[in-house]
Amino acid sequence: MKQAIVARTDIGMGQGKLAAQVAHASLSAYEKADKRTQRKWKNGGQKKIVLKGSSERELHELSEIADHKGIAQSLIRDAGHTQLEPGTVTALAVGPAEEDLVDRVTGELPLF
Repeated sequence: MKQAIVARTDIGMGQGKLAAQVAHASLSAYEKADKRTQRKWKNGGQKKIVLKGSSERELHELSEIADHKGIAQSLIRDAGHTQLEPGTVTALAVGPAEEDLVDRVTGELPLF
């Protein structure tokens, strides 16, 4: 079991903003997973990786692929209170799900 969080690299988020957006994505996708998947992921150590995404379009495309494969996912839009304009897409979490399923969606992306 694993979760992959894809964070955009093209919008200049500071480290704190990046950390917050990754956390939002992780929790949001976890909450969308079914109870069995949640339990399995939690009991397995909550494995997660953070990957680089190059654009909003890329995150939308990955979100659609995950959705099509039936994998819990969550696309995060910033509220716009600090560094970014309201509604800016910042991150996407894919999973938790079986590791091979997550890798089919995000396996080609570089680690953050």
